[in-house]
Amino acid sequence: MKFKLSSFGDILKAMGLVFGDIGTSPIYTLTVIFAVMKPTHENVFGIISLVFWTLIILVTIEYWWLAMSLSLKGEGGIIVLKEIVVNFLKKGRKVRFVTFIGFFGISLLMGDGVITPAISILSAVEGIPLIPGLSGMSHEIIILITIIITILLFVVQSRGTDKIASSFGPIMLIWFIVLFLSGFFSLITSPQILLALNPWLGLKFIFSNGIAGFIVLSEVILCATGGEALYADMGHLGAKPIRSAWIFVFIALVVNYLGQGVFSEQNPDVPLVLFGMIRHQAPVLYIPFIFLALFATIIASQAMISAVFSLVFQGITTRIFPLMKIKYTSSSLKSQIYIGAVNWGLMVAVILMIILFGSSAKLAAAYGVAVTVTMTLSSFFLIWIFGHQKRWVHVSAAILVFIVDTMFCLALMSKIPHGGYWSIVISLLPFMTTMLWVEGQRKISKAIRSLPRDVYEESYLQIYNTGKRISGTALFFSRNLEEIPPYMVHVTLRSNILYDHNILVSVIRTDTPYDISSEYVPDLCTGLSGLIINAGYLEILDIPAVLKKHDISEKVIFYGVEDIVTDYVGLKAYAFMKKLTPNFVQFYKLPITKIHGVVTRIEI
Repeated sequence: MKFKLSSFGDILKAMGLVFGDIGTSPIYTLTVIFAVMKPTHENVFGIISLVFWTLIILVTIEYWWLAMSLSLKGEGGIIVLKEIVVNFLKKGRKVRFVTFIGFFGISLLMGDGVITPAISILSAVEGIPLIPGLSGMSHEIIILITIIITILLFVVQSRGTDKIASSFGPIMLIWFIVLFLSGFFSLITSPQILLALNPWLGLKFIFSNGIAGFIVLSEVILCATGGEALYADMGHLGAKPIRSAWIFVFIALVVNYLGQGVFSEQNPDVPLVLFGMIRHQAPVLYIPFIFLALFATIIASQAMISAVFSLVFQGITTRIFPLMKIKYTSSSLKSQIYIGAVNWGLMVAVILMIILFGSSAKLAAAYGVAVTVTMTLSSFFLIWIFGHQKRWVHVSAAILVFIVDTMFCLALMSKIPHGGYWSIVISLLPFMTTMLWVEGQRKISKAIRSLPRDVYEESYLQIYNTGKRISGTALFFSRNLEEIPPYMVHVTLRSNILYDHNILVSVIRTDTPYDISSEYVPDLCTGLSGLIINAGYLEILDIPAVLKKHDISEKVIFYGVEDIVTDYVGLKAYAFMKKLTPNFVQFYKLPITKIHGVVTRIEI
């Protein structure tokens, strides 16, 4: 694979937008590991070896090399892997299986979006008591400061982050430079730590410690959390800047972990390894470092919150999530969106995690499960895709990654009774919402008796030709141009409300992320035309602008509202969700003075 470094400016953007999560993992990874395994010489070398090879296999090979060689028009993420697999499968059980896995992976990433801000911010705040004079700070004050920072982070979301996002890159650059330098100055005091890069020492550690050594993998995975962002954020920046930035980030992380290993062996009783190392090396710079760590963790949390907004938006446009009110906070960046319901729900969940667990060490018990399962699902898709493409070198690498991912998953099972179940519980909410919404739409679609257009046209033309029409143009929204929805039948045939010009509008979200195209279909029959709008699932669709492009000046817009009457509990829940969420015309911000909702009762 030929590879050239990207420009400094693009690398800087990638550092700010992509590497916040994995970049702040040195704050807590070794602290958590050495809380359960004493930092003896053998343990330090074995654990540092495991950390290094985890970054190589689960981040560099899985995402930097394999996953980032696959995209849909530059977009990445587990949704894209799912779509690539679906595209070469025929309809049937395999497609449903792949879709189910994709839904589960999306839900796990959203669950990760709750724990990441909690553990990141809390781990940075825990370094404050090491400031001289603040050693007596109570645990309650640490929790309070963490909650205040969390609330402020979520409150500013509605204002948009594009104005301050330009500072993320420089701050993270300083952060990685500090990580590198602090690790380097510790490393040179005991350069033999470089022998820990030997993979045999990691394997020896696992074999020597038996079950305990294997279970330590559940904490080692913390060093790779956020690695999936390399691929998931590819659409925002492109592959080249992210790949270039990872080279520098990887070096900074590895050198820092090596330095922390040396410091831990020399100072086995220091509980917060990174903070202890910085305070030991440069006491005068410790307070600025605490502020830098806080900024870095806030940036990491911001990246995860934005990622959750993006996932929900994709879910809405691909019809696997209910419609929600969306605010576009930037006129230039499509990725800058704000979803109030998601924002406040996330905030409550993050604060709940902070209060329930109380420390980053305990939160680590809940962290890692979701992201590791997501990595495993991604590697499973990679094997499938590369096998279909007959790229056997890539298949071999993907199989290695899948085996390692599976080992980490098995080790993480030990976390579930100790808080890891929260990761699953949190993920179940979006997963159950998705399954309920998709199944509800499927049953309603079957229950709605749409008329074939040719059957509808017979009655329509009889009424139209009487000449009793209203001047102007009426719009009717339909899934496609071949079926007439019940509400349109009610308006035009039963109520005899016909306009001189009637247009069927079909909005179709495509499997590709971007591109908007539209086609006007004149004269489906006398007085009836069609408009087909195709839009990528990440596109912000402006329907009024598309109408204007085709010189359509509508007088009235009709849309259907389902009144669902059912005894089925699942459908009752679906109907309740529909009542709570915006309808089609509210979501697409159609002119409120022109719209008319028509209720259709559906009994199931």
